[in-house]
Parts: sequence; structure tokens; C-alpha cells
Amino acid sequence: MEERLQKVMAQSGVASRRACEELIKENRVQVNGKPAHLGQKVDPTRDLISVDGQPLATEETRRYFVLNKPFGYITTSKDQFGRKSVLDLLPGVKERVYPVGRLDYDSEGLVFLTNDGDLAYRVTHPKYELPKTYVVRLKGRITMDAIYRLRTGVILEDGRTIPAEVEALKPEGDDSILRITITEGRNRQLRRMCNKVGFQVVRLQRTAIGPLTLGKLPSGTHRSLTMKELQSLKKAVKL
Repeated sequence: MEERLQKVMAQSGVASRRACEELIKENRVQVNGKPAHLGQKVDPTRDLISVDGQPLATEETRRYFVLNKPFGYITTSKDQFGRKSVLDLLPGVKERVYPVGRLDYDSEGLVFLTNDGDLAYRVTHPKYELPKTYVVRLKGRITMDAIYRLRTGVILEDGRTIPAEVEALKPEGDDSILRITITEGRNRQLRRMCNKVGFQVVRLQRTAIGPLTLGKLPSGTHRSLTMKELQSLKKAVKL
């Protein structure tokens, strides 16, 4: 069955449809050895599609990774400021994979990467309500009123947040440590939530995405998902 090329590319995990359109415009995509054009229709079971010389992922070449992102890396493939990308931390991975969702430059922790477009879509789409858990260090001692506001929803400039699960952990010095679980993925959401209730984030680390956890994975390293983890993740997003 033929479908638009950018849709097929997005489903294969290359990038968003809009980003795929840009790749086509930049003449980085070929179909059956010839330059592709925007709006072209293809049959992924019959046509050979490649991006920058690399064929699109098939079911046999789909890859799934968990990476422990250090401070100072971006979760996109390109950056106008020349900053390091989490893709630089995947030596030896030949397949084209992409980070699913964002994690700020100044945040750390779990990043999920894959070239499975269908799964990536569900992991990031709000309707599947996949929980993400973070350990957040705040400057100063948190108040019960602030915790209550985080739990019940905070009004930000882009609307009220969905109630979060918040657990106060053992403080470190004069700083508070919270474990916060949310199902949204707004830009710098946790930092904005904490600022709104009067506390500055000193450190933010994502420790889990749905059933995926960091465990003892060292910072800056990655590993493949186990079959059990992959099955659990697909079940969590109803795939």
C-alpha cells in the first residue's frame, strides 16, 4: 500500500513528519536510488528508501536503547550552538536512532532511543499517559504547602499542570530532595513548576520512563532494552 514518503519515514523513526519533509527538501532522501521529492508516494514493502545513504529501519533492524544522559548534552541530533548530542554517546551503533522526547541540556538521566516510529509516537503522546519519574534537588527546605500545590496542579503560563505524584526524600544539607512523577512533557515543566511554588531546581535527574529505569547504568553509557522491558513498554502504551 502506497503512502506519502514523509509519513513512512516518520513511522520508521527517522524524525517528525515536518523534519522528514525538510530532509526530503535537502535532497538527503533517495527512493530506489533516485532523489526523492516532497509528496512522493512509496510502498515501504517494495521501495528501497534511504536517508543519508542509510536504509530505513525494518522490523529486523529496529533498535531500542536506554541511555544515562550526563549534564551538558542535548537530546536532538543538531544544535545551532554546536553543543554535544546524546547521539555522540552511542559509539558502534550503526542504525539511525533518535531520542524519544526531550531532556534539557542541564538535566540528567534516562533517555530512550529507538528507530521504531510507532513506539516512539506512543511513548511521547499525552493520551497514553506514560509516567516519567524524576529525582529533583531543590535549594532550601520544601514546605508542605509547596508539595501540596505540586501534587494538585500548578498554574503555569501554558495552563494548569496535571496533578503529580510527589514524595519527599531525605534532605541533603539545606537542600530538599523530591521524587516527582508526571505524565505530561511540557518544555522545562518541572523546573517551571518548582519555581512557581517558590523553589529553585539545583539538579534534575530522570530515573524512569514507564517501566524503563536507569538502575545502575553509569552516566554517559547506554544499553539495549531486554525483551521483557520492550514487552512491558509496549504493553504500557497499548501497542
